[in-house]
Amino acid sequence: MRVVVLASGAGSLTQALIDAERSGNLHAHLVAVCTDRPAPVISLAKAAKLATVQIAPAQYDSRSDWDVAMGQAVALFNPDLVVSAGFMRILGPAFLQRWGRITINTHPALLPAFPGAHAVRDALAAGVAVTGCTVHRVTADMDAGPILSQRRVAVDPQDDEASLHERIKEAERTQLIGVVNQIADGAIVLT
Repeated sequence: MRVVVLASGAGSLTQALIDAERSGNLHAHLVAVCTDRPAPVISLAKAAKLATVQIAPAQYDSRSDWDVAMGQAVALFNPDLVVSAGFMRILGPAFLQRWGRITINTHPALLPAFPGAHAVRDALAAGVAVTGCTVHRVTADMDAGPILSQRRVAVDPQDDEASLHERIKEAERTQLIGVVNQIADGAIVLT
């Protein structure tokens, strides 16, 4: 199974996938990383000899033009699965029409609680005792696609946003590898 990763940041989830493939613990083959900005994940991908493509929104006249370009970039690699792993852009209709059926996303909360870009901060502000992480299919509605997997992470009374987010990321890494493997093995069918 060929996998394209969409990422915007440091790339800890991408690195977890790279490490899992290198160690034989990923039942898929990473072929490319597509980004929306210059980001450290590009260096990680290049070090792993993965193709990289940057599709910056500022290079396009409209949001919909960017969306089409991102879909075309992904098409270059003929993926069986697209993984949004720390990708900080909402994918629009053109992308979803082409790739939505096989695109999954990681989210640092137990959806439907705390959707959006500030899930960890929002969980702390709400005073919850437990939060976690979710892998779900990407749909037109932000963080609202069918849930494929969830893992719980306890909130420590001393947690700040950084400490809680790091523990959630640790859970996300193993969770994402597990979900990709289940998709590759046919245990999860994306329909």
